[in-house]
Amino acid sequence: MKSAFTFQISLFLVISILFRLNVSAQNPPPTPASNGDTLRVIQIIQGKSLREKRIDSVTSLQTIAGNVVLKEGTTIFSCDSAVINKHTNVLEAFGNIHINQDDSIHTYSQYLKYIGKDRMAYLKKEVRLTDNKGTLYTQELEYDLKASIGKYFNGGRVVNGKTTLTSTEGVYYADTKDVFFKKKVHLVDPKYDVRNDTLLYNTQTQITSWNTPSIIKSKNGGDIYSSNGTYDLKNGKAFFGNRTVIKDSTRTYTADNSAYDELTGIAQLEGNAIIKDSVNGYTILGNTIYLDKNNNSFLATRKPVLIFKGDGNDSTFIAADTLFSGVERRDSMGRKISASKDTLKKDKVVNLQDSGLVKRSSMDSVGNQPTVKNQQFKDTLLNRNDHFLATRDSIIKKDSIVNAPLAQTKSAGDSLTNHQPDSLLVKQVKQGKPDSLRERIVAKKISPSEDTLAKTNIRRNAKDTAIRYFIAFHKVRIFNDSLQSVCDSLYYSSEDSIFRLFQNPLVFSNNSQIAGDTIYMYTKNKKADRLYVFENGIIINKANDKMYNQVAGRTLNGYFKDGEMDYMRAKGSPAESVYYPLDDDSAYIGMNRSKGDVIDVYFLNKAVNKVKFINAVDGTLYPIRQIPEDQKFLKNYKWQDERRPKNKLELFE
Repeated sequence: MKSAFTFQISLFLVISILFRLNVSAQNPPPTPASNGDTLRVIQIIQGKSLREKRIDSVTSLQTIAGNVVLKEGTTIFSCDSAVINKHTNVLEAFGNIHINQDDSIHTYSQYLKYIGKDRMAYLKKEVRLTDNKGTLYTQELEYDLKASIGKYFNGGRVVNGKTTLTSTEGVYYADTKDVFFKKKVHLVDPKYDVRNDTLLYNTQTQITSWNTPSIIKSKNGGDIYSSNGTYDLKNGKAFFGNRTVIKDSTRTYTADNSAYDELTGIAQLEGNAIIKDSVNGYTILGNTIYLDKNNNSFLATRKPVLIFKGDGNDSTFIAADTLFSGVERRDSMGRKISASKDTLKKDKVVNLQDSGLVKRSSMDSVGNQPTVKNQQFKDTLLNRNDHFLATRDSIIKKDSIVNAPLAQTKSAGDSLTNHQPDSLLVKQVKQGKPDSLRERIVAKKISPSEDTLAKTNIRRNAKDTAIRYFIAFHKVRIFNDSLQSVCDSLYYSSEDSIFRLFQNPLVFSNNSQIAGDTIYMYTKNKKADRLYVFENGIIINKANDKMYNQVAGRTLNGYFKDGEMDYMRAKGSPAESVYYPLDDDSAYIGMNRSKGDVIDVYFLNKAVNKVKFINAVDGTLYPIRQIPEDQKFLKNYKWQDERRPKNKLELFE
């Protein structure tokens, strides 16, 4: 009896051990994974029905249907129905799938295959992933829950507020909130439309970055062609590298690096910067250019050059230490419309390094963002702008004073038609035998100032106008094929097309040099038309290395013909001249040193052809071999050919 009882106990123990071994085989305990994590088992939280089907000795499938809720770690899966392979820890879910990852990332689809071992989710049909900022839409998505990285390969789009991005392929990084778009990328924003092949976008900061050729179209008009850049859609700040080209309705902007703040309208161009205005016919170059788009002004430094395009290749080049250009607005009556002086404030200056756009570390997943060395501008744009405005106003005020002699020309006897000695010339005009320039002077019977006033009256009858002006400061050099000039500062306005030259100005035309305290160069159709010198004017014409024709006066008034000096009048108290006349055989007769109230100089073939004296004439003709050394030069004579720009390339050095 005892031995039978002992046998039954032993049999029971054996059966118990075998049962436990079987259970352990079907539900193996968690084992260490290769990465050090433990394998997390998918747990069933709820479901209306549960079935289990054994496939073989080691495989069984659990089928759950009806409001299914599953859990793995901190991730919750919801769906209409699901099948779990307990042995492989693989989940297949169907219908209205929702993956809630730590209440921060939510993924939706109609089909899911989840590999628990790798924590990889493969979603299909109406896939939607959101991080509470932006939403990713696609039909197929691979989502790595362990790394929080999602990928699509057959088209997808991200919607974030009013911004939509689409591409053929994409990678979403949940930790950094970055989406990397590849192939046929298209960004649509209320302000811009962007197309390229690669683009990085952050759903939280709304900053985009790219390093492939991109076309950016502005909804307000204008295109941007960039192969490298960063744009903050939320704050409207942009950085562009690799010589981005920006075009609007009238201008083209190009530079090695550019930065722009939409809120303030301030832009900064660094490195071989170029602004080309096709409508107004000018180009500005400089290594640093600041722009205020709201005020339509710009400031160029670090070897800037301004180019006014002329007919054919006959352009005018202007170089200086600093170039500034702004717009003066006038109403229909010609009155100045005041502009706010705070249009350029210190806090509006774009700082390429501190903007946060050039420090984007997330761009490393695509490519390295270029480092930009920030050039600190010594003076703020506000101080610069106030300085330029004050200078411009003082120039305009001075202009009204120095132009007074022009308005008084006719009454003061400075008009050709008011001098009795010129009656023969008047007769020649009436007989139709004048040269075109003198015909224009005599037949019109108006001074250039009156002509300018007539144009102003026409403008005042028009609508409100915007007049662009240019200011150049320090070491100003001007080069044109027919005329060159140097001075310390310059002011030019499109209203009258006059170049106003200040502080030791010199004008060179062929073999002639013109100097004075202040010089105005009038242009017509972008060619030299007239020149006026205020105070201490002197023109020197080089006959040869030892002979220099000279005419000096308080004022000089000269005219050009086809870009060449044709006629000049000197007026003073008195005007003086040193002139080497020629005989009929083009041999020098001697040197004539004379003075008078008015001296007229006529040019032919780039040389002085005739000198005529009017009123109170007093002079001496010295034979060629008896010219006193102390009589060869006038008081203000100084030949300064070394200051003359010899070619346009000098201006870029």
